[in-house]
Amino acid sequence: MLLNPLHVLSLGFGAGLSPRAPGTVGTIVSIIPYLYLSQLALLPYITVIVVGFALGVYLCHYTSQALGAHDHSGIVWDEFIGFWITMIAVPAVTWQWILVGFVLFRFFDIVKPWPVKWADKHLKGGFGIMFDDVLAGLYALACMQLIAKYPGSF
Repeated sequence: MLLNPLHVLSLGFGAGLSPRAPGTVGTIVSIIPYLYLSQLALLPYITVIVVGFALGVYLCHYTSQALGAHDHSGIVWDEFIGFWITMIAVPAVTWQWILVGFVLFRFFDIVKPWPVKWADKHLKGGFGIMFDDVLAGLYALACMQLIAKYPGSF
């Protein structure tokens, strides 16, 4: 799988091949490119996310077909995009904000509150693989922005 560059991306540069918690490992690996992306202004950062989402729809569909399973646990490009969404407009790129974003994104990705769970169960193909993580990222983003706005409340 790692000989094909499309699979390399969808498998999170190999992070998705972790035998334990591939989604968590994929999210950890997504921090590395985030550190570079965080240097972009807001509009280019969001543009990267939108392009990454569109690319991810194709990548995730392609790899899921090759693996013969919808939303195979090894496909973690969706975690990359979900985490990057979580980290939109954080007040500072510090290990504390990264840790809070990581925990919040993983929480919403695992617990899957409505409509994340609905999207996970009902949307198929590459779009379905990507979209539930987009929703989890939006939940985490909302929490991050609330924490940033009202830091003494948490």
